[in-house]
Amino acid sequence: MLHLCQKSIEYLLSYAGPVIRYRLRKEILHDLTASEEERLLCEIGTLPMFRLLTTYVKSNGYIGSGMHSRDNWRGQVLHQTPLQDGEVATRLLAYYRIPKNDPIVANFVAAMRDETILQHEFSYIPPEIVRFAHRFDGLNNGNSLMALIYTMQAMLGYGDDYDDLKRFQQISLCGFARLLALSSLDDMTKFNPSSKRAYNYPYIEADEYFPDIYTLEMLAYTKSWRVKETIDTVAHALNHINRIMKPENNMHIRINGKYVAPCFALVRPIRAFDPNLIDTITYRRVLTEIAMLGVGERVDVLKASVENVVSAIDRNGVLHMNLDQPHNKRYSPKSIEYPTAYVDIRLQEDYKTNKRALDCDLTFWAVELLHLVKEAEFHEGSI
Repeated sequence: MLHLCQKSIEYLLSYAGPVIRYRLRKEILHDLTASEEERLLCEIGTLPMFRLLTTYVKSNGYIGSGMHSRDNWRGQVLHQTPLQDGEVATRLLAYYRIPKNDPIVANFVAAMRDETILQHEFSYIPPEIVRFAHRFDGLNNGNSLMALIYTMQAMLGYGDDYDDLKRFQQISLCGFARLLALSSLDDMTKFNPSSKRAYNYPYIEADEYFPDIYTLEMLAYTKSWRVKETIDTVAHALNHINRIMKPENNMHIRINGKYVAPCFALVRPIRAFDPNLIDTITYRRVLTEIAMLGVGERVDVLKASVENVVSAIDRNGVLHMNLDQPHNKRYSPKSIEYPTAYVDIRLQEDYKTNKRALDCDLTFWAVELLHLVKEAEFHEGSI
């Protein structure tokens, strides 16, 4: 894999910013000395986005206000920037790979694990008080506040450290295993034709097991669930999604009598990478997180994605995408600014003045994906 990506790696080491250079050398090349790691982390600490995040750290350790929450309430601005939301802050720390023992990360996780602090942090507007009171409702399908809070702790490196987080790993696995018993989404959804809802989609109950983007991330960022049988189950489930799901599928979840849209439930086929087409909000990120599961090319969309990535890398080692097509502009990575739940991952700071920044982000994504898929092949059979 390193031979295949040699030109890509040389390009990134020459032109990428500190986050990509840090992650490339630590996670893929494995050639960082302690002093070099400290130096790169210091560089990351001077980046404008990270420095902005530090201004939102509270004395109790929590960062920002709420998590995946409203940015205004009845005319009151709640977030000066998206980074003042707890989930967005978590994603930046995770994507920048700030070490779990860094005080900002450790204190943030401690705050997420403190019932008193959490209750206070989710009491700043009436809807958040109600949301916190029902924080476990919908846990089995990843559509609850606690599913989000558990996943954010995992993304910061603590997912294997606590029993409640390990239990959520098992809940996440149940969601994927549930899919294997289905021949279509209709096998588990209910439908009320007389309902007067504006969007009268089929629905599942709050306690149903079903995978979504958060349960996928919970497994991607943890290890203790991984034995050959469970990895095989997840791989089979991901392939099964593409066999039984339809592109036009829609689904709601009934929670406390209300019908809510699920948080990126995996109810539609997962598409392999195509340099000429972007049609979902989190396109490359989902493929990365699937690869992080250690399933390798047993998952068909990863196998196809690897072939398409290799074909799309030019002779200089740079991955290119056709971003100027009208159908690609809506979800183009050019528009990514903050690491919200609704975008792919951006590690470079400045797309406007640095003409190579986007190329570096796309190329690092390609190298990382190839590395994760090939690494899974080497480890298969040793689990």
